[in-house]
Amino acid sequence: MKTVTPGQFFEVDIRVGRIVSAERFPEAMKPAIKLTIDFGEIGIKRSSAQLTLHYEPEALVGKLVVAVVNFPPRQIGPFVSEVLVLGACPAPGDVVLLSPDADVAPGTRIA
Repeated sequence: MKTVTPGQFFEVDIRVGRIVSAERFPEAMKPAIKLTIDFGEIGIKRSSAQLTLHYEPEALVGKLVVAVVNFPPRQIGPFVSEVLVLGACPAPGDVVLLSPDADVAPGTRIA
């Protein structure tokens, strides 16, 4: 396992966001859902996430998620993914979202 310093870790901007819309992404090479997420003070961002094993798009709306917000945008077919939504991956292609266990404001930093 590669180690990182605390300074390297704190360069990654990880925040809580609230999903405001979600829809299937049939153009993606692997099954995915397009998410629009409110991050409060840093605004609305979009992400493509491979969440189809555990989640239906309509059930994701309103859910709090944790995401890296300072990676460069990534073009995924016709869609630009601006943030990386974080999840536990028990198996390849199997993603379970990370989410705070209490309500916090969108944009709250993870430390």
